[in-house]
Amino acid sequence: MQSEVVASRSAEHRDSRESRNSSTSPLDAVSLAIIEQLQEDGRRPYAAIGKAVGLSEAAVRQRVQKLLDQGVMQIVAVTDPLTVGFRRQAMVGIHVEGDVESVAEALSDMAEVEYVVMTAGSFDVLAEIVCEDDDHLLDVINKRIRALPGVRSTESFVYLKLKKQTYMWGTR
Repeated sequence: MQSEVVASRSAEHRDSRESRNSSTSPLDAVSLAIIEQLQEDGRRPYAAIGKAVGLSEAAVRQRVQKLLDQGVMQIVAVTDPLTVGFRRQAMVGIHVEGDVESVAEALSDMAEVEYVVMTAGSFDVLAEIVCEDDDHLLDVINKRIRALPGVRSTESFVYLKLKKQTYMWGTR
């Protein structure tokens, strides 16, 4: 199967995320069905997807490429961080003074930060961090995140055990 493994964050990835967030065109039922097929198994052959959704292998290939190009989806390998050498994960709540978007963008550029969301709750930004160990986590929080212009304070929630990690929310 033609799956892509994402090894690091890139400007191209950020650009596709931004275009996805600004996109408002709804997907048709066939594209949604293709996405659901790939959420079940990102390596599912295009021929099998085509059979399930009523298209030829070539038509599925074209639709998948269009969905990838538009930033609607990504096909990635999701790992268990512990098995690949990242023994410390944490969610960091960040209070920002001033421009929240500039802080969120700076966080998005950090390799250790896997997830960034601007919120309307107790924190202005939440960032999920994956690190090699506690010293690495301390360095990221203390020397890099807290040093960002506009960061007023942080609160860290260190993960003790990951019980569920799934990306199977479908296409509702």
